[in-house]
Amino acid sequence: MQRIGFIVLPGFQMLSVSSLSVFELANWEIGEPAYHVHLLSETGGSIRSSVGISVATEPFDNRNFDTLMVGGSAVAGALTLGVIKFLRRGLRRSRRVASTCTGAFVLAEAGLLDGRRATTHWHRARELQARFPKVKVEEDRIFITDGPVWTSAGMTAGIDLALAMIEQDLGADVARSVARQLVVYHRRAGGQSQFSALLELEPKSDRIQSALAYAKRNLTSKLTVKQLASAAHLSPRQFSRAFRAETGQSPAKAVENLRVETARLMMEQSRHSIDVIAQQTGFADRYRMRRAFLRAFGQPPQVIRRNARAELAA
Repeated sequence: MQRIGFIVLPGFQMLSVSSLSVFELANWEIGEPAYHVHLLSETGGSIRSSVGISVATEPFDNRNFDTLMVGGSAVAGALTLGVIKFLRRGLRRSRRVASTCTGAFVLAEAGLLDGRRATTHWHRARELQARFPKVKVEEDRIFITDGPVWTSAGMTAGIDLALAMIEQDLGADVARSVARQLVVYHRRAGGQSQFSALLELEPKSDRIQSALAYAKRNLTSKLTVKQLASAAHLSPRQFSRAFRAETGQSPAKAVENLRVETARLMMEQSRHSIDVIAQQTGFADRYRMRRAFLRAFGQPPQVIRRNARAELAA
């Protein structure tokens, strides 16, 4: 049986511990206790959450945990020297150390993320990078595995992280069954990005939505304003004005974002060459795609693919 320890800090958010349900359901799915979950705090006892609900915790001791996890806290002074020491010891003794959401700040404060790739909630990612320059922050990832250290984005991304742990421990079939029980994706559509180009645009009218859906289906085409306007049943001038008013972007920029998102997914999940992916996503050649990747992610396609393969190998 694997022992899972989750460190609860005063003022934690209830959703941050939702990932523990993944381990509970994995036990149920295989019909035996593969995991034993422990809520931990420095002194033990009752710890109050941000909404006023308290949970019972066990105090830190000399037990070893296969997986040690931590969430964040909005309460000043919640992170103590005792917690930092416990995490540092955990990195030496545990197979995995992980954080959910702003728990990445806790791991960074303990020095566990120095020189490692990590993520956190997109809203706090740049702050994490500024405060801890030794950390290689990737702000658009759902979760990242770098050696024994796992970090996830927003609180629900902790479920994605835990499902990946289940897959590593018990296999893809068990992880997929647990995801079905939770009514979530085994692997989120659109790769591991926190963002979706279509969702981020948030068009308000059916006509602009239809144009974007048309663009998504026809990325190999040139997708001129005239084509998109025709799909929206508007004149090119009306379409351009309405599109920018509803999305805050030009049609050309939106199409590039759709192409980049699709190309990234193909880079991560397929074995197609970079030239083939560039052709299939409408970039025409690898050099245009490379420039688009640098604008969107600050990294070229080769680095995106190498990182994805490194995560899969881990």
